[in-house]
Amino acid sequence: MLTDVQALVSATLLTFVMVMSASLMKSKAWTPSGLALAFGNRDNLPEPSPVASRADRAAKNMLEGMVFFVALACAARFANRPQEAALGATVFVYARVVYWFVYLAGVPYLRTAVWFASVAGLVMMGRAALG
Repeated sequence: MLTDVQALVSATLLTFVMVMSASLMKSKAWTPSGLALAFGNRDNLPEPSPVASRADRAAKNMLEGMVFFVALACAARFANRPQEAALGATVFVYARVVYWFVYLAGVPYLRTAVWFASVAGLVMMGRAALG
């Protein structure tokens, strides 16, 4: 199990990797012309592939989830209950890693189930913070 701080750092790193991956996929930065687009203003990006679109939506969803995660991690810290919230934080982080891969693979119902698992982690954190 992760500590609350380890979960926070892990979720932050995951968010960074998701955002960067989505950006690189949308510009096709592994090609010379895509790399030029990635370093430019990105005014004329090509139509993204389905997986690049899913990566972008997954990254945006992670950013939304991070708002709640950080707020609950802080609430647990302020309530002096970070150990109690650590299990929920761990569930959130691991579920979000799985969510990313499932979303990129395009598995719709499993994606939603894994997303609900991450929400369950947030609920666990909230309950722990409230005592």
